[in-house]
Amino acid sequence: MPRTMWKGAISFGLVSIPIRMYPATEEKGLRFNQLHDKDHGRIKYQRTCATCGEEVSFEHIVKGFEYEKGKYVVMEDEDFDAVPVESSRAIDIVQFVAIEDIDPIYFQKSYYLVPEEVGIKAYTLLREAMSEDGRVGIAKIAIREKEHLAALRFKDDVFIMETMFWPDEIRAAEFEELDKKVKIRPQEVQMARSLIENLTEEFNPGAYKDEYREALLGVVEKKVAGEEIEVVAPAGETKVVDLMEALKASVEATKKAAAEKKPAARKKAAAS
Repeated sequence: MPRTMWKGAISFGLVSIPIRMYPATEEKGLRFNQLHDKDHGRIKYQRTCATCGEEVSFEHIVKGFEYEKGKYVVMEDEDFDAVPVESSRAIDIVQFVAIEDIDPIYFQKSYYLVPEEVGIKAYTLLREAMSEDGRVGIAKIAIREKEHLAALRFKDDVFIMETMFWPDEIRAAEFEELDKKVKIRPQEVQMARSLIENLTEEFNPGAYKDEYREALLGVVEKKVAGEEIEVVAPAGETKVVDLMEALKASVEATKKAAAEKKPAARKKAAAS
């Protein structure tokens, strides 16, 4: 169980639900240290003052906001606690929306919200009420000196909070390439739709895995064992092919793959 990273309450109307917040995700990957190529010693980074050049320990480091070039105002912990916003103490649901109304580009990071014992009944009540019509709560929360917009939803029995980017944090999609006009034939659209249809199936996250991480770990293990590493030849240049021919070949390939899947699925079902 990960460590509690925030305590507060979910509030909607006059109802308040005390909760604890936990990170819902973790990034996995191989961690590499930077070494000196001569003797493989670890590279260390020192915190030094740009003014006097001295190395500075954590207890002598403060937070400063640069309000003019080279001029700072120092912020103490009490200053952050004094910020007059409700989101620093509670996750206040201000409205409910349909999940389809939110563009996924807004979603940032996921957290589990778990009720304290005294809030289990209200937590369960909200879960039952929200699950009936598929609504998502929109709220504000302050975490680590930053206020976030957030979406609250239930996954099975647990509340999940997705922190969101603010609208002014989303970059505009302004690319001159998109202004170029191209002519699309109806046959090409139909063929593309056929390809999409052949590749459409129910989402199964368990079918996906990080193949690069596994392959990289294999390379590391071989180097540890002193085995020779085989260098994979780089892929050749991509040839420009006729779009319609590429679509036709893709549709045929997906049809063949689907036909091969069906007998395997029937055998699996019969075995179970």
